[in-house]
Amino acid sequence: MFKPYSIEEGRFLVKLARKAVEEYLRSGRIIEPPQDTPPRLLKDKYGVFTTIEVFLGRDRRGELRGCIGFPEAVYNVANGTIRSAIAAAVEDPRFEPMRIEELNRVTFEVSILSPLELLEPGNPRSYLEKVVVGRHGIVIQRGYHSGLLLPQVPVEYCWDTMTFLNEGCVKAFLPPDCWLDEDTSVLIYEAQIFKEVEPNGEVVERDLMEELKGCRNADSSKG
Repeated sequence: MFKPYSIEEGRFLVKLARKAVEEYLRSGRIIEPPQDTPPRLLKDKYGVFTTIEVFLGRDRRGELRGCIGFPEAVYNVANGTIRSAIAAAVEDPRFEPMRIEELNRVTFEVSILSPLELLEPGNPRSYLEKVVVGRHGIVIQRGYHSGLLLPQVPVEYCWDTMTFLNEGCVKAFLPPDCWLDEDTSVLIYEAQIFKEVEPNGEVVERDLMEELKGCRNADSSKG
């Protein structure tokens, strides 16, 4: 299980993401990691994604407002958080750039990614056993096409593994069953995820396996 950081370090990263966006929206300035940054966050290099959601209540999934990051280790974790947060706020092509008055209506989530692992090609059906919903995120690659889905995505939508792989192909602008093609590369990774429970609120570490149980229990009760 990939869990490099404590809740205190995770809390620091989420607050850093919010601070970076606030300063950028006010002044256009990209901040530097502050002096009290935990040393490991300046030394370690991992992929980092920031997700920003419109807050709709503690018991409801938020509405996506932006999500951008670095699948691989481009920056140290502190700088990766700063830059991914700003990009999620103003560079996600699916949305208009955020305005500063939105800050009190959104939550920030920071995902720290483990190194990508290429699944052995040749037997794509084995991916259904190797990709574990609630544990893995995926990257689908073929030619110039690439699509990434964070591990929280299939949990939030209560997808099974096949649906997860299909949706990863769609994210890469490829046919949904492209993962069965031997020319398609499927990579997996894990993520440690820290999130505000409400705007400017408490920061918690997400347990995707527990969330998945709740999702599946809810689905079974409907049947």
